[in-house]
Parts: sequence; C-alpha cells; structure tokens
Amino acid sequence: MALAKATFAGGCFWCMVKPFDSLPGIEAVVSGYTGGDLPNPTYEQVCTNKTGHMEAVQITYDPDIFPYEQLLDVYWSQIDPTDGGGQFFDRGESYGTAIFYHDEEQRLAAELSKKKLADSGKFNQPITVKILEAKPFYEAETYHQDYYKKNPAHYNRYSVGSGRAAFIERNWGGEA
Repeated sequence: MALAKATFAGGCFWCMVKPFDSLPGIEAVVSGYTGGDLPNPTYEQVCTNKTGHMEAVQITYDPDIFPYEQLLDVYWSQIDPTDGGGQFFDRGESYGTAIFYHDEEQRLAAELSKKKLADSGKFNQPITVKILEAKPFYEAETYHQDYYKKNPAHYNRYSVGSGRAAFIERNWGGEA
C-alpha cells in the first residue's frame, strides 16, 4: 500500500477535517498551516494574515482505495468556491481556499476538476480556488487537531453560526 498526501485549504480547518476523516482509505487528516514562508508558524501568527499561510488540512490516504479525484469531490462540496476573500464568516488570507498539489498528476486532476465545476453552471460567479504547488506543511497546535471530536457542541455551533452548514446544504445537498 503506497500512501499519498493531499492538501486542501477551505477556510477554518476545524470544518475541513470531519468530511474526510471517516472515508475509506484515509489514514490521517491533520490540521495545519501552509502556503507561506514563515517556518513553524503559530495560530496567532497565521491569524494576522501577514505570514502568507492558510489554514489547511493534510490528508494521508491510500489512492487505491480512495482516489485523489474523489478527494477533490469531497473538497469542493465543503466550500464556497466563489469566495476569494475567505470562507463564510472567516475573512482574510488565512481562511482562503486552495488546492496544494504534490505532483503533476494532482495538479492536472485539480485543474480538470476546477474546470468541470466552472463549466457546470452550478455557480454564476467565477471559481476563485487557487491551485498551488505544495509548500511545507506545519501541523497546527494540538488543541486544533480533531476539533469536531474534542468539542462537538462548539464545532456544531460554529459550523451553523458561520453559515457553512446552510451553504453546504443549499448548494451541495450534504452536511457540514
């Protein structure tokens, strides 16, 4: 079994763990920071929107069980792909959206999936998600890991209160 990595930024990383966590072939989903140049950033530093980093999740998965293209489908269904200024109530660079590719195959798959979504007519605004080469990924602080499991009541209030849950239900027909 050859494991691979996938890295996605989709706004608050708390909300990006749960959708991937229990899928077949997923070995780990880690919350962290990527995209910037500051080594080993803290949550507080990333929140200043001055590090270039985004909150992201890095997924270790078995592509023979759950192919990258399916991970992309899950990713799209958890975000507002037309919002270039953050996600839902979370605004700023650190809450941006991006697919960080780890190889040429992932880059091509990400570009194709973005084009398919843009051509689908599902949204009447441009798809603003960036497709970027993967940079170093820095694991977030322990209290951010598996937040939806450790703090389910707060997680659910956040998902609903931020507008994410309603958007996903309305536009993707799923749950956050």
